[in-house]
Amino acid sequence: MPGRKDCYRLYGGDGHALIDLLQRSSEAPPEVGSRVLCRHPFLESKRAYVIPTRVEPLHKLCWQDGRVVETIPNLEQVRSRVNASLRTLRQDIKRNLNPTPYKVSVSDNLYSFIHELWLQNAPIEELS
Repeated sequence: MPGRKDCYRLYGGDGHALIDLLQRSSEAPPEVGSRVLCRHPFLESKRAYVIPTRVEPLHKLCWQDGRVVETIPNLEQVRSRVNASLRTLRQDIKRNLNPTPYKVSVSDNLYSFIHELWLQNAPIEELS
């Protein structure tokens, strides 16, 4: 998907991660308690409104203008962050046998942008 994007993890009332949302960086970030339309990137009818109780940005600027701008975590800090993140996933997503796929969606704005690009660039068949 071309263009600059931001990614957010949206959490439900029970503290579990519900969905990751990819959106254009020009869009306002999702807000706690506000309804957010989350769309499947390819299937038009698969969409849902989510009202997050917590919103976590997943992208951090670490490198800018040839310099490190974020403190690089050590191995123990990375391990701790990953374990904390794994604890927010529901058990059905983490089970070994037939796990539920974790959902990653796009915003309505990004969905429209992607499909507009596809329509502009997809070859048009000619029937005779």
